[in-house]
Formats: sequence, C-alpha cells, structure tokens
Amino acid sequence: MENIDWGSLGFGYYKTDYNVRCYYRNGKWGELEVCSSEEITMHMAATVLHYGQAAFEGMKAFRGVDGRIRMFRPYENAKRMISSAQGVMMAEPPEELFVEACKKAVKLNERFVPPYGSGASLYLRPILIGTGAQVGVHPAKEYLFMVFACPVGPYFKEGFKPVKFQIAKDYDRAAPFGTGKYKVGGNYAASLVSGERAVKEGYSNCIYLNAATHEFIDEAGAANFFGIKNNTYCTPQSSSILPSITNLSLCQIAEDLGMKVERRQIPVEELAEFEEVAACGTAAVVSPINEIVDRETGKKYTWGAEPGPVSTKLYNTLKGIQDGTIEDKHNWNVFVD
Repeated sequence: MENIDWGSLGFGYYKTDYNVRCYYRNGKWGELEVCSSEEITMHMAATVLHYGQAAFEGMKAFRGVDGRIRMFRPYENAKRMISSAQGVMMAEPPEELFVEACKKAVKLNERFVPPYGSGASLYLRPILIGTGAQVGVHPAKEYLFMVFACPVGPYFKEGFKPVKFQIAKDYDRAAPFGTGKYKVGGNYAASLVSGERAVKEGYSNCIYLNAATHEFIDEAGAANFFGIKNNTYCTPQSSSILPSITNLSLCQIAEDLGMKVERRQIPVEELAEFEEVAACGTAAVVSPINEIVDRETGKKYTWGAEPGPVSTKLYNTLKGIQDGTIEDKHNWNVFVD
C-alpha cells in the first residue's frame, strides 16, 4: 500500500498511476484503454471547449473491514451520467461500460485505496466530453469517456462536524427546465462566484433557492439538502436539483430506521422548524449544518454545535454499509476483486 498519511488527506487532486479511457467514433464506442498520462489532446474546435458538452460523476471506492474493496452504487452513477449525456446531447456510455471502466480504474490504482478506518477513500471521477470539432452550435460526433482516481479525505476540512452556510439570493445555480438536474460542468461554473464569496465571508458554501421566486430551498452548494423534524426526513423536490445518490441512499436508510420521508418544496422559513439540517453528497457524505445566514437580510437560523442524533445515525449507517461493518441488505456495493 502507498506510503501516504491517509489521515491528513484533504479533498483534492492526487496523482495516481493510471486512468481508463474509451472513445466514441463513427457511431459506436471503442474498447477500454489504459493510460498513464494525465493529459488529454483534443481539437481546438472540440464542443466541450465551445458549447459545454461536458458531464462528470463523483463516486467512491472503500477498503472494507474485511480488506475487500467496494464501490458504492456505481450503477446509479452510470444511470445519472446517461441522463446527463441525454440532457446535453452527448453519446451515452452504456451502464456496463461505465461500471467496467470504474472497476478497472480502481484495480489499476489499488495501492492508492486507503486502509479501513483511515477516514479516507478512493474518489473516482468519470468524465464525458465532446471532442469532435464543431463551429456551428451542434453536438459533436466524437466523444471521450474516461475515469481517473485519487485518494481523498473529507470534502469539508471540518469532517463530520457542523458547518455554516450562507443563503445567496443574488445568484442562481440553475433554473427550472434548464440543466440543473444534470451533472454537467456549466452548473458548477455558475456556482463559483457565489461559492468563493461565501468562503471568503466565513462560510462553507451557499444555500441556493429556487430561481423563479427565491422562496424554496434547492441545493446546499454542490450537495443536496435535508432537514429533520418529527421523525421525518425532508428533502427538496425541484426540477433544477441534481439527484444525489447519497440522498437517495439516505432516504432509504431513513425508512429502514422507521422514519417518514418527504420529498417536497421546503420554504426558507421552515428552516426555523427543523431539529437538524445537513448537506449530503458523494464528496461531503453528510455534513451537519449549525448555522444558515441570509446574506441579504442578516436573518440567522442556528442549530447545535455538535452533529444531531439523527444525522449521526444516518451518517454512521451509510458509512457502515460502505465499510462492510453493517449489512448491505439493498446490495448497493459492487466488489472489486
């Protein structure tokens, strides 16, 4: 195993040995190729550079308590990439091709999979880009699908500790009937200014509201939002929210724990009624929130200085399934042997 201080890893790029690539040309996908280069060569008129034909996924592989390596719900990531490809008219990588490429990327970089109990994981970044040349606004005829991997620590430096968020009403991440429900690059470009401003002002990220009326909660930075009250797991329903696989999993876990689950519009004012609130996603897993401030009005919503009991139970259960210490009764894990 690689000689890395696993406990001090942040969430960022870390060079590993290999990536896996596959090209779409002449109307079909080719064979998986293994590459050690970190560079991509493409035409200067590639559609990814001009018209934003780019989608990506984020997923993790874990070394379990039994020493075996597990990928968490890769078929859900495959389905989401297919949805993103459809949303911006790119060739769709078949599910089996997607999962096979991810498995290969993990196996080739096995020495970078952190040990059980380190708090770190191997992050996988599948990407899909338009490489075919176009000058008029049209989809490309050629695409590159690739997967690279790097070991990572927690997304927020605080780890599983409460963080602060800022409501930014002067910026919208995505609009209804736009690309908000797809994991495409443009959505993240649209969040950079407000996100970086929030960090400079002492917050972890922004709470984005629905673009039409700014009445309802959409997303928590690059993650989904959930709130807990009256033994109910509440998470926003919106056409501009990226469907989080972590959130999907937490909804199921909440039901398994005897909670009710509600996917619905959540008014900003309802924040005052929640016993706990948190952000959730592949990178962040579960990040409890102890303060949300409306940047425009100064109104503040606060929760406890420590993670709440429900968020803690949800987090520990999800991590336990990923690590193999809790039964994976829904068969979410895919082993890499």
